[in-house]
Amino acid sequence: MRVIFMGTPEFAVPSLRALIAGKYEIAAVFTQPDRPAGRGQKSHSSPIKELALEHGLPVYQPEKVRGEEHRPLFDRLKADFIVVVAYGQILPVWLLQAARIAPVNVHGSLLPKYRGAAPVIWALLNGEPGTGVTTMLMDEHLDTGPVLLRSEVQIPESMTAGELARDLSRLGAELLIPTLEGLLDNTLRPMPQDETQASFAPRVSKQQAEVSWTCPAREIHNRIRAFNPWPLAFTAFRGRRLQLLSSRPAEEAAEPGTPPGSYLGPTHSGLLIQCGAGSALEILELQPADRRPISGREFVNGARVSRGDSPFR
Repeated sequence: MRVIFMGTPEFAVPSLRALIAGKYEIAAVFTQPDRPAGRGQKSHSSPIKELALEHGLPVYQPEKVRGEEHRPLFDRLKADFIVVVAYGQILPVWLLQAARIAPVNVHGSLLPKYRGAAPVIWALLNGEPGTGVTTMLMDEHLDTGPVLLRSEVQIPESMTAGELARDLSRLGAELLIPTLEGLLDNTLRPMPQDETQASFAPRVSKQQAEVSWTCPAREIHNRIRAFNPWPLAFTAFRGRRLQLLSSRPAEEAAEPGTPPGSYLGPTHSGLLIQCGAGSALEILELQPADRRPISGREFVNGARVSRGDSPFR
């Protein structure tokens, strides 16, 4: 069976590895163009491009794959399946129809919940106790096609978006081959999605990562883990940016009337900050501007802050 694979970030890597290890002939790999990244803004290849080149697979990186000029290429590739995993572009109907058997997507949520580009982040922002992976047949709309296979996972309270994405990427790879085999031998019955249960997970911005200490501690905690590793939740400490990497809702709370953002004292490994609704949050790890990540306790030891101060904004 000939497969066109379309993917870009690390989330897609286990699925491509599964195809490489299997019986499928990978006719081509499509990924996003190289982009500048880091302080030096040097051009960087996607993880999928690096893996494809490592295995000698042909790589294509169109800026806009939906352009009609790319149609003859897909016709020539004569793929049985098109497999899409976090590619990052909307695909036109003609491209999906280029698959002889089916265009298949691996999506990091339990569809129809969290359709869109950032399902992992939004599951954590909303404090979901669990999520999962869905394989589906693709149509011209965003994540609306019939469901093929699903697998669920629980989300530990301390898990970050990076950790959850790694687990889901492996789970997606485990579902991919049974999905293709089930379509080949007609043992899978596609199930339409329940539109009444649909929710959306749009892209997030760096501005959304700013913490408001007037929110309850659990809401802030979910924001910190949802935006780790990108774009990283942040606050201001005495007017300087402070990135928040790890936290834990605390049982302790200040006396009524304590302003949100007040420093409540040190803990064994962190520091307590007053939040909204009479709650408190323990900051376990953070990163001051232009410095390495440090524990909350290390930060307190060098910050010269006293109980009751309100240096966080």
